[in-house]
Amino acid sequence: MTETLNLSHLIDGERAEVARPGESHNPSNTNEIVARTPDGGQAEVDAAVAAAKSAFPAWSEASPEVRSDVLDRAGTLVMERREQLGRLLSREEGKTLPEGIGETVRAGRILKYFAGEALRRHGQNLDSVRPGVEIQTYRQAVGVYGLITPWNFPIAIPAWKAAPALAFGNTVVMKPAGPTPAIASALADILVEAGLPKGVFNLVIGRGGVGQAIVDHPDVDGLSFTGSQSVGAGVALGAIKRQARVQLEMGGKNPLIVLDDADLERAVAIALDGSFFATGQRCTASSRLIVTDAIHDRFVALLAERVAALRVGDALDPDAQMGPAVSEAQMETSYKYIDIARASGSRIVTGGERLSLSTPGWYVQPTLIADTDPAMRINTEEVFGPVASTIRVKDYEEALAVANDTEFGLSAGIVTTSLKHARDFQRRARAGMTMVNLATAGVDYHVPFGGSKSSSYGAREQGFAAVEFYTQTKTSYSWS
Repeated sequence: MTETLNLSHLIDGERAEVARPGESHNPSNTNEIVARTPDGGQAEVDAAVAAAKSAFPAWSEASPEVRSDVLDRAGTLVMERREQLGRLLSREEGKTLPEGIGETVRAGRILKYFAGEALRRHGQNLDSVRPGVEIQTYRQAVGVYGLITPWNFPIAIPAWKAAPALAFGNTVVMKPAGPTPAIASALADILVEAGLPKGVFNLVIGRGGVGQAIVDHPDVDGLSFTGSQSVGAGVALGAIKRQARVQLEMGGKNPLIVLDDADLERAVAIALDGSFFATGQRCTASSRLIVTDAIHDRFVALLAERVAALRVGDALDPDAQMGPAVSEAQMETSYKYIDIARASGSRIVTGGERLSLSTPGWYVQPTLIADTDPAMRINTEEVFGPVASTIRVKDYEEALAVANDTEFGLSAGIVTTSLKHARDFQRRARAGMTMVNLATAGVDYHVPFGGSKSSSYGAREQGFAAVEFYTQTKTSYSWS
């Protein structure tokens, strides 16, 4: 049994003693309480926003080198503690330990990347059409940002939202996801340890009411949300109603096309990675495998063999290749969609059964489903678990049409040796990110992240694109 943490909000640089009615559990062993948690509300959000608003003038006017140094130190601390933080992440979220450590390193890299970006905020000098008039544009911080983060990347996504906000001079109020508050709290402690002034970063832990209070608060100038479409729609409405900036990431139903000419072994490895690693709990996961008729059956047989061989177990077990779902609700969602697919006449090629391991946990047997139709619910609704379905098509054009026939548009992939089809796919796939001979999941931290259609709304996250959301452009005229 590992020590249970007692968490508190971080408001204006202080960790006040609070009641802790909530708990986060280890999904690999539900008898183990990872953390006891407070249940914040309007009063805590009001205090956090007031602290962030008060800290904004000094932080936004500070030398960019000050902001850069804090983020760089934070990134160093995160990476130095990768083993400890990765273990906490895996205990709380259910990723295998290598995945937990890998995500922790990614968070450190993000912090260091934006340490550099803090020094690269730039503008333009432009000629006016009027003689003697000069024009300059420059970027300024916006104000207080409310960040509502998900559980599936519980340190990387808080880092990729908070780092650019802080780098460009904004202040932050963050609500971490209910199942994973401990790792977000650990990140908050590191930011403070790295030298972040009081009030610049605030963390309020609680249920959905905390998020709503942040969305509705009149002094929150911008909102960045990652989560479900239904909740995201409410965030957007709340922000637009009071003219706050808003950025939404809301999942995907990502296609992976496999053509006749594909290297079959590589295609199977790509599908296995994209569909099942991280327990399929990635918004970029390959949940629809669209395979041309000539190789469909061979592809399914080979992939089923690999899926069936995956070792599911405790996230900290070095032999485990896939950990549990993050929660009982998420586990049941996966089994619900497996049952729906079975009832609709689809074939469960492998998996689909309840797992019983040595410890009580929210385990899902990795499942491959064949003989599906594009219109079936298994192919139109996001499962967010280790479940993938195959769709048989006759050729590339049908495959592309099926891939694009979705309300989502986050990531899309193709496996082919045809340069013609690869280039055509990059142009015509209706998704924010395309992958050629790579898994649909796996995006570098220094490039823009986001989708089209119902997957995303607003400016892109990460990389050089983040400056668009976290700053505002000022145009300045002068006559001499």
